[in-house]
Amino acid sequence: MPRVPDGPAASADPVPLHRLDVPAPHLLPFALGTFDTIGPLSRASFPHRHSFHEVVYVAEGSGRHVVDSVCRPLQPPQLCVVWPGQVHHWELTGQLSGWVVLFNPDFLLTHPEDEELLRSLSTQPLLPLPAEQARGLTRLLREMREEYECGASGHRSVLESLLHVLLVRAARSAAGPAHDTSGRPGVEDRARELARDFLGLLGLPDGVGASVGEHAARLGVSGGYLTEAVKRATGRTPSQLLREARVREAKRLLIATELSVRRVADRVGYPDAAYFCRFFRRETGMSPGSFRRTALLAPRPAPARDPAHR
Repeated sequence: MPRVPDGPAASADPVPLHRLDVPAPHLLPFALGTFDTIGPLSRASFPHRHSFHEVVYVAEGSGRHVVDSVCRPLQPPQLCVVWPGQVHHWELTGQLSGWVVLFNPDFLLTHPEDEELLRSLSTQPLLPLPAEQARGLTRLLREMREEYECGASGHRSVLESLLHVLLVRAARSAAGPAHDTSGRPGVEDRARELARDFLGLLGLPDGVGASVGEHAARLGVSGGYLTEAVKRATGRTPSQLLREARVREAKRLLIATELSVRRVADRVGYPDAAYFCRFFRRETGMSPGSFRRTALLAPRPAPARDPAHR
């Protein structure tokens, strides 16, 4: 099974950062298993952050789950989503039983709308599930495990679709936007709210084309205040998050369209195509052209044509 090693903490951040390490033969930015097969770090008792998304289904167990200092008792069956950068840990008084789904943002390239579902679900640390939905979720997770372990042709696209189904069904169970009822408004709450708003802007069609300063102006705060708040809430700076969002959007455009590299560069905020190519290579280890030729691990719909590309 994949490892979730204890990676280095971000600069000046004492909270450990866990990164998803998926060894061969799977070669997917995705992992799935039970608490036992994923390993002890799936139920770590010390506060930590992730660089990846985590969806956890708790079928049985007792104890507490603490997310961003909000402590919630376990009352299975329950589902929780942990957004990259959130600080969480488990305080256990009984053995956890259930499933853990881990994936990097790259796994959302086919269904970018799932990012908003994840962001919404992550605002409520624990989502109670009716018995019938819990049984359906168990069946779906078992199907995902079979597809993940078999590694048959097209398994990535199937897993992406099954994950999409899981998130849509989970969102249906949510009564609406969750509100923190801990009664502790303050700097941390304002920082988390501003960070969520900033991430929401990055998800807009023109979000990655704007600079951090432009986003700060949209949010009505200074660039320095935005940097401080986002770093406090996520452990990463707005510039780091913007770079990651630009890479994700560039990958989407390279995979799903026939836009020229120059057009892709312009759409993600780099009018200088040569600079974009250096940026993309530094972030991914390959040129945009090489990524376009090799990134598709499973058949996908024919790309849309770029009317300006000849």
